[in-house]
This record gives sequence, structure tokens and C-alpha cells, in this order.
Amino acid sequence: MFTLFNPDRSGKLILATKPNRWDWALLPLVLAVLAALAFGAMQMSRPFTVGQPTPISLDPAYLPYYLLRTIMRMFTALGFALVFSFVFAAVAAKYRAAEKVLIPLLDVLQSVPILGFQAIAIAPFIALFPGNLLGVECAAIFAIFTSQAWNMAFSLYQSMRTVPPELNEAARVFRLSAWQRFWRLELPYAMPGLLWNMMMSMSGGWFFLVAAEAISVANQDIKLPGIGAYIAVAIDAENSAAIVYAIAAMLAGILLYDQLFFRPLLAWADKFRFEESQGEHAQQSWLLDWGRRSRVISALSDRIWATLRGTLGWFSRESERAAAPPARTASAPWRARAWDALILLAAAYAAYRFVVFVHSDVGWGEAAHVVGLGFVTLARVMILIALASLIWVPAAVWIGLRPEYAQRVQAVAQFLAAFPVNLLFPLVVYVIAAGKLSPNIWLSPLMVFGTQWYILFNVVAGASTLPNELRLAADNLGLKGWLKWKRVYLPAVFPSFLTGAITASGGSWNASIVAEYVTWGKTTLVADGLGSYIKEMTDAGDFHRIALGIGVMCVFVMLLNRFFWRRLYLIAEDRGR
Repeated sequence: MFTLFNPDRSGKLILATKPNRWDWALLPLVLAVLAALAFGAMQMSRPFTVGQPTPISLDPAYLPYYLLRTIMRMFTALGFALVFSFVFAAVAAKYRAAEKVLIPLLDVLQSVPILGFQAIAIAPFIALFPGNLLGVECAAIFAIFTSQAWNMAFSLYQSMRTVPPELNEAARVFRLSAWQRFWRLELPYAMPGLLWNMMMSMSGGWFFLVAAEAISVANQDIKLPGIGAYIAVAIDAENSAAIVYAIAAMLAGILLYDQLFFRPLLAWADKFRFEESQGEHAQQSWLLDWGRRSRVISALSDRIWATLRGTLGWFSRESERAAAPPARTASAPWRARAWDALILLAAAYAAYRFVVFVHSDVGWGEAAHVVGLGFVTLARVMILIALASLIWVPAAVWIGLRPEYAQRVQAVAQFLAAFPVNLLFPLVVYVIAAGKLSPNIWLSPLMVFGTQWYILFNVVAGASTLPNELRLAADNLGLKGWLKWKRVYLPAVFPSFLTGAITASGGSWNASIVAEYVTWGKTTLVADGLGSYIKEMTDAGDFHRIALGIGVMCVFVMLLNRFFWRRLYLIAEDRGR
């Protein structure tokens, strides 16, 4: 048992492990990160009153400061999204009764546009921290959280439901408790897919960053210092040079946290691959290599892991002697029927309240119009997801089976997934106006521009966890061409593809707000659809019609998931283990 600090004769704690050259190499980096975090945290809690102007300068000298504020918000939201995913996936995967409520609830949450969450959350957060900028910061973090959490939760849930039977049997033989089972089996098995979805979540946060940092609700215009607000001001000013500066700053930020955070995590998580032999190429990280060579960092990490093992009870003897619980907890038959009846009653009451709301506040003619717009957006979503799948599934399988190439395209894929569609507005407006093209057709690709990457990231994660023994067995059997894809690759990545397709579908509905309503300076292009309707009502501050648009969007997403994606997911769960 080692100690990181030992007391000297005077009682002061001194470092027990002597630093080596790698410690001194890492010291400036650690100090720089800590200083930046401290400075950014102080700036997030400055005095603020509603209505006070928050000027955003387009001088590129301010971009490093704006980048720091943005990355801090995104990682704060990512931390909350990770905790949410742990709780949500564990409860939904282990309890059938909870699953019947939580999975439809997740469908609703991922379909609610970020503007809908923002309109509801901005006032309570400002009231929670009166006279302080922290309230607006919390509202922005919450908005970013809503663009990150749902795909992470669904990825972890999907992985927990598809743990191989032999691993479940081993957990029962070792009599692991439910707590130990999560930390020692289910989470490690899900780790590769979860990490790729965390990267996608960060990119999703960038995609909706303008809406999160440039808050405009009911004629209130609040801009927080950050890259998103910088982009919003540049678009209003039609400043193309500032757009280029913002793209460069965003690329620098993505490369920075890719090297300092995600690349080390992916290299560390390579040990969780479900195979008996190591693949030919493992993920590499210079920072992780430095940390492993550092005496102080190694000692500190050992201390942290020892503390976690003790705190989380990973090796509790009492739990090991206890009988292992079943993988999924089912209620008694009468309790299950009572719970189903309660869910039906709640759904019937919600439908009744929605009918009353439509009848009294907006009218049936308006509701029929919004439903028609929903079918227009539905057609766009399904066509674009099908086209994106045809392109990215083969590419993702090829990348996932070659870790050396996955490392090269990792940062590039993150950048493309993070690229806010708002930055394409100048080009889109120019092309459509110059060619006199129809916005209903040519604005559609913007919907899938930021969401197609859910398919790429999830399929890459699924292909990267394909056991090397299975690939060698396929080669020994002489499987080639389409037969190899049909018998090995496609069944192996099918559950991961569905996770990506479901989240991409929900994200496309969400992205319709920025894709169907494009503004560049004084030029506005509007395509018919639910997204443009919600955007127009949000700008007008018409909360009744905002609620109608969001409600109809939630109904469309729930029906699509229930009668299409859910059926495919059950097939993947049964046949894709």
C-alpha cells in the first residue's frame, strides 16, 4: 500500500514519490489547465441584470477567451450528461416497469427542440441566481446538456441490453451484486461505444451552440461570451472574415480537447475490448504514455483507483457472498398489469389535456396545419437518414476495423460533426438566391448535416469492438465480399447502427429548427416544416403555438420510434448479440 504524501518531522505533508523528467514535462500543462479553469470559473459568476447588454466583440483577439468559456460550458454539461446516462441506462435496462416509461420519455426528450427547453428554463435559472451571470450560464449549460445527454443514455442502455450471454453467466458464477455488475461488467463492456458517443455529444453541443449562447426568447436578447455568440453576431453583421476566424478557433478547440481528453480515454478504454487477443493496432495517446511514465501521476492514479474501489464497493466480500440478482427485475403479474393500466391512464389524461389545449387556445385548423407540416418534416428526416446510412455505414465499418485509420480521422470527424450549420448560411443563401432554387428542397440537407455523424460514430464504435477472433474465423472460412458483410459485419454493427440511426433521427427533427429557417443578414429563407414553424413562433414569443409545435413533433417522434425503430431494435437485441 503506497502513500502519495508522507508527514515529515514537523508534521507537514511532503511528496513521498520523487518526480522524474516526465513529471516536470507534464507540470506546465497541468498548471495551465488549472489556471484556465480557475479564470473561466470566476468569469462565469459576474454581476448581471436582465436587460443589461452583453457586448460581443468580433476582434479575433478575444477568440481564445471565448473558446475557454465555451469549452467550460460544454464539459460541465458533458459531466451532468454522463451522470444522467449512468442512472437512466441502469434503471431502464434492469427494471421492465421503468423501461416502459423511460424509453418513451427519452423519445420525447430527444425530440424537444433546444429552443423549447430554453424557453422553459431561462426564467427559473435567472430567478435562482438573481443579479448574477451564473443563472444565464446555467441556462446555457442546460441547453447544451439537452443536446448531449440523450444519445449517451441510449448508447449505454443499448450496450447493457446486449451484453454477451457468456459474460452474464460469468457474472452469475462470481455472484456479483447489481452494483458490482454495473461497474465491473456492463460499464466496461459499454465503454468504447459510450466514449464515441461522448465525442458525438461534444460535437452536438457545438452544432447547437449558437442557440445555447445567443439566447433570444420573448424579445429578450442575451449573449454569453463564447464562440456561439461570436458566430451569431458575425451572422447578423454579415462578417465573413469573422466566420472564418470562428471556424479556426473551433477547430483549435476540438484538436485541443481531442488530444488532452478523448484520445487518452480511447487509448485507455482499448483494454475493454471484448476479445481474448489484442488487435494488431491499438489506440495510442502521447499524453497517456507520458502519464504512465510519470511517477507522481502514476502514484496519484493508483491512489484514485484504490479510493474508487473502496468507495464504490467493487470488491465487497459481503456482496460477493450474496446471491447474484437477475439481469432484469420483473414485477409480479398483477403489479405489471396495474403499472400498465396506470401508464395508459396517464397517457389518456395527457391526450385529453392536449385536446383541451388545442380546442381552447390554438384551434383545430391551426393544429391540422401543424400536423401537415409534421408530415413534411417526417419525409425529409426519413429520406435523409436513409441516404446518410447508405454512405456512412460502409465507411464507418471500414474505419472501425482499422484502428490506425480511426485515430487519424477521429479529430476530423469530430470537427465535421461539430461544424455548426449556421456557418453554412452565407453559402446556402448565395447558392439558393443565385440559382433561384426552392428552399423546400435545397435547405433539407442542412437537417442531416450535423446528425449524420451519430451513425458514423456509433457504427465505428460497434465495428471497433468486433472481436479479432471472429474476423480471423471469417477469413479462415473463406467469407468474402457481400457474403462477409451479410454474415459478419452487418449483424455485428446492427445494434450500434440502430442506436446511431435513432439518435440521428431525433436530432434531425431538432435540427429542423435551424435548417428550415435560414438567416444571413437581412436575407431569410424559409422552408415549410415543423422546424421553421417553431422558430417563427419562438421569435414572436407565442408560447401556445410553440407548445403546439413541440407537442406535435414529440408525437411524430414517439410514433416513429415505437412502430419503426423499436421493432428493428428488438430484432437487433435478439439476433445481434
